[in-house]
Amino acid sequence: MGVLDKLEDIIEDCISPRHGNKKKLKKIRKSQLQTVEIKVKIDCHGCERKVRKSVEDMKGVTQAAVDPKQHKLTVIGYVDPKKVLARVRYKTGKKAEMWPYVPFDVVDHPYVHGVYDRKAPPGYVRNIELVPNPQITNLARASSTEVKYITAFSDDNATGCSVM
Repeated sequence: MGVLDKLEDIIEDCISPRHGNKKKLKKIRKSQLQTVEIKVKIDCHGCERKVRKSVEDMKGVTQAAVDPKQHKLTVIGYVDPKKVLARVRYKTGKKAEMWPYVPFDVVDHPYVHGVYDRKAPPGYVRNIELVPNPQITNLARASSTEVKYITAFSDDNATGCSVM
């Protein structure tokens, strides 16, 4: 325990007496600020409101945003992602899953079968770390030989190609 933590505890004890909430404060303080993205099917404004309200009153949530076009719920706060997902499933009765997509430019080969997804929002492909098939994962990643040739003829590497 650092000096600042000890000083903070002393000041906290002077300002408000202990009521047994010390353990709860320590537990909340240890969790980190996280952004949780969940895919939920949203059809109408009622569904949007229902999904938003299911997580707004959750302890630790600082912001909840719903994007109905992408069927995406974004929760920011000091929360556990598994608890947020379980809460959305329980309160709304809808099928919900963690956001399975990553930006298009993160994946080396975005058109490999299993990575490219027609249902993905524009500019996104399926996250290859979530794909359970190792054969698809290996196809989607660039090999060291490919990376070597790509960087040799890159505009960023001015000394890489002596032909130009």
